[in-house]
Amino acid sequence: MHLSEGFDFLGFNIRRYPNGKLLTKPSKQALRQIRERLSAEMKALRGSNADAVITRLNPVITGWAAYYRIGVSKRAYSALDAHLWKLAWKWARYSHPGKPGRWVVTRYFGRFNPARQDKWVFGSRETGFYLRKFAWTRIVRHRMVAGRASPDDPALTGYWDQRRRRTRLPVDKATWHLLRRQHGRCPLCRGLLLHADHQPQGPEEWQQWHTATRTAIRKHAIATVTGLGTPDEQVAHYLIHAHCRRRTGDGTSPALLPGPGP
Repeated sequence: MHLSEGFDFLGFNIRRYPNGKLLTKPSKQALRQIRERLSAEMKALRGSNADAVITRLNPVITGWAAYYRIGVSKRAYSALDAHLWKLAWKWARYSHPGKPGRWVVTRYFGRFNPARQDKWVFGSRETGFYLRKFAWTRIVRHRMVAGRASPDDPALTGYWDQRRRRTRLPVDKATWHLLRRQHGRCPLCRGLLLHADHQPQGPEEWQQWHTATRTAIRKHAIATVTGLGTPDEQVAHYLIHAHCRRRTGDGTSPALLPGPGP
């Protein structure tokens, strides 16, 4: 098959277009499968509350978007967000058949995400939880490999480790900022918070990665101390392991405060 005709590989469609550009996009089959899954999940959730919908679908959305973020996926993300909005609307109307559309909008849609000026985010007024959108995942462009560097060359192990660690993980902006500030380490045990050396290799694996990350890592406020050992009035937020949080109680002991980098 000629490259100008394109071919599917690992969920992507790879094709050289008439303008000479070689683009990698989510394949039509991958898009059809995720639409079918979202539709099936939303139909199965009829009769549940908004929190159940959000809890079930958010890992699916984040996992799929994380896997395809390395391709030309912006248009695909927008199309999936439109499809998901229709599903959420149908779910809300099914849940409240006697209510007018304006009532449904007021109850389930609004600016739930404070970082986005988007009034059409599906969410729960009771808890403040909201459904993510595919388009919120940042596209990560492929960086060219230096020279003829091969991952099989043992002398270049450090180069490939550094290259993988420089790749931005699909987490929210605040979490990424804290990870960078903490050099990716827990301030309590000094262990790595996320292991970026071996990233997931499919949408399902990314979904599991997000679920495990949310369970294993917690954002916690830790009181800082001055050079004299007296508590500072300001409280800084840090990412810590969930098991470290359980082991140390409130995590505010000066002995457990974060020090300089690793």
